Amino acid sequence: MTVNYKFKTKPYGHQRTALDRCGNKKSFGLFMEMGTGKSKVLLDNLGMLFCDGKVNFALIIAPKGVYRNWVAKEIPQHMSDDVPHRVIRWVSSANKAQKKEMAAVKEKFNGLTIFVMNVEAFSSVKGKTAGEWLAKHYGWHGMIVVDESTAIKNHKAKRTKTLLKVSEKFTYTRILTGSPVTNSPLDIYAQTDFLSPGLLGYDSFYAFQGRYAVLQKVKMGAHAFTQVLGYRNLDELTERLERFSYRVLKKDCLDLPEKTYTSRYVSLTDQQKSWYNKIQREAMILLEDGDLVTAPAIITQMLRLQQILSGHIKSDDGVMHTFPTKRTAALMEILDEHSGKSIIWSRFRHDIIHITKELNAKFGQGSAAAYFGDTSDDVRNDIITQFQDPNSKLKYFVGNPSTAGYGLTLTEADLVVYYTNDFNLATRMQSEDRAHRIGQLKPVTYVDLICDGTIDEKIVGALQNKIEISAKVLGEEVKQWLSLSPSLI
Repeated sequence: MTVNYKFKTKPYGHQRTALDRCGNKKSFGLFMEMGTGKSKVLLDNLGMLFCDGKVNFALIIAPKGVYRNWVAKEIPQHMSDDVPHRVIRWVSSANKAQKKEMAAVKEKFNGLTIFVMNVEAFSSVKGKTAGEWLAKHYGWHGMIVVDESTAIKNHKAKRTKTLLKVSEKFTYTRILTGSPVTNSPLDIYAQTDFLSPGLLGYDSFYAFQGRYAVLQKVKMGAHAFTQVLGYRNLDELTERLERFSYRVLKKDCLDLPEKTYTSRYVSLTDQQKSWYNKIQREAMILLEDGDLVTAPAIITQMLRLQQILSGHIKSDDGVMHTFPTKRTAALMEILDEHSGKSIIWSRFRHDIIHITKELNAKFGQGSAAAYFGDTSDDVRNDIITQFQDPNSKLKYFVGNPSTAGYGLTLTEADLVVYYTNDFNLATRMQSEDRAHRIGQLKPVTYVDLICDGTIDEKIVGALQNKIEISAKVLGEEVKQWLSLSPSLI
């Protein structure tokens, strides 16, 4: 560890251990559960290597819903003030200003340049070209990082193949994930190959598969394929992984910060964009009519925009319109990354019913329960009792924060997802405290689902900064809120 390196945020014990293990190693994997601070470890490791004169460039790659967090939150929060740095974000469909910003990567800079890209870009020609250019110009002086590295677990995928070639040009390689294995132990091969080809001792996936999988050849008519029946030699695989990785579980590090906040970004479907633009125009017309505008009227328009972001809206004639949304898929991805119990908050009855149905279908009947205004007292008590029982099958509490956000103890949850937010600051703070209260022994992670370029951003920003939204609805600021455009997504 660099002696003179000054931390911007104090590391916890497990983070210091991770830094020591990672150190100056050319290739390393940080397998740290959500909420244990793997982003901070990576940034401090990068800062130390810069201070030691080993790197001056980093290419950080993450899924669409995550990569913006690096720019907006992680880097500003954790990168040492003693490290001169600039952050440049890749935008696939860039406007003139964004193209100018990205072009700055070609300009000389006497500090650390951090270029952030979404992993999906490497499936496109533009992303592939950009990655190859960065590797050529900066690779030998830089570090390449894949956050949520299970995104490259498929060794046959186009983006995986591209990234494996790009990574070979970089001196330092890192992968970050809560768990490198999601479906099978074979998931690890491509991820470790990204770190360094043959790192596990095998020069092909099929040789690796032959060592750790039990295989059977199956014939179906004229076709034949190989079927995986099970796995073997997993203790050996674990031992090999431990040579170049560090594993952290939440349950092993109770010295974590009590609360961790993050966001997951979601893009709009074309149908959502159409509806959003329609209601947005109506809201702006209302704002221009100063004689008629009232706070309740503005709140109503904001509420309608929120509904659209969730995939539904009730028209003036009382008809409920529903349309495809990527919000539920994003929620499922978050829950797939988490092994414990979770709270999902939404202010809309339609969403609560929909989410509960989807969770029970995916994770088994009885794994999720809905808690809102129509829920009877007997059912409410039963839900709370089951949820607080660590041995019950009830894993997901899906509720309305204005109904269930006060007075309840839900400390079995260590993950809280805001599918949609209530505008009321007190409701937000109270709903956070359902999990974070006396009896909670684990750090709690809060995730806000956000549609970029929409009112979501302003609502979440205000609530997280403890700003009362109702005080802003008639000010000039609300025009900025409503004029954000989903076309930027």
